Amino acid sequence: MNGETAWALYENRLRRVSAYIHDHLDEELDMEKLAEIACMSSYHWHRIYRAIYGETLAATVKRLRRHRAAGDIVGTDLRVSEIAKRSGYPNLQSFNRIFKSVYGMPPARYRKEGSHAAFAPSPNGRIQAMFDITLRKIAPITLVGVAHTGSYMQIGRSFETLFGTLYARGLAQPEMRMIGVYLDDPDIVPADELRSIACVTADDIAVSEPPLQQTSVEGGEYAVLRHKGPYADMHKAYQWLYAEWLPKSGRQLRDSVMFEEYLNNPREVPPTELLTEIYMPLA
Repeated sequence: MNGETAWALYENRLRRVSAYIHDHLDEELDMEKLAEIACMSSYHWHRIYRAIYGETLAATVKRLRRHRAAGDIVGTDLRVSEIAKRSGYPNLQSFNRIFKSVYGMPPARYRKEGSHAAFAPSPNGRIQAMFDITLRKIAPITLVGVAHTGSYMQIGRSFETLFGTLYARGLAQPEMRMIGVYLDDPDIVPADELRSIACVTADDIAVSEPPLQQTSVEGGEYAVLRHKGPYADMHKAYQWLYAEWLPKSGRQLRDSVMFEEYLNNPREVPPTELLTEIYMPLA
């Protein structure tokens, strides 16, 4: 078996394990079971996974469950006890403790006072939050990505596939920028039909094999909002951009897609420290 064939086997195994994790977050995910799906011994597989993704399998599962829980707290009326059970915690106290250690406050308080609360309308219907908007002119950006269909909160699944594939093919580069391209309006299109692409910048990568695809974002002028905080809170920032900033700016939208650039890594910083720049295309 040559090196290229061996890496192709790792690529397929990474994809299988990542898909299984995302499809079975509600279940008890046994680490030995995941090694079986990868068709490797637990001893070796866990080391390969950590070398590629920079975290253990167990850490990935816990991070994804916390991310989904934050989305449920912000975006649904589910009771916190239900969310805790769905996230695999044995009791509400354990969930409260872990959630507070990561998000800075317990889940019930986060539902009322998390960073998304800054975008809540006042009694007169106006949103009180104010953000600095930077106007930037950028050149076109060449991207390579993996398509995602479904809730934007779950685009991380395609980012997992993207980075696993890039590493397995020897294409990953430290200077790559992480970018998410969003093709539909989540207030209009059903969540399971939303289309997006998990991307990295790739000026010198020739893409010939799926699941990778070549794409790009247009150059031109953009209004850029820098958001600090969990990804679960960002939908409100979009609403503020459209409802508050755009009418007051006197600017017109350009018929092009919005995109996000992720300035740090959710594996390396807590959700409260995540930095994202939202790009709105202007005519």
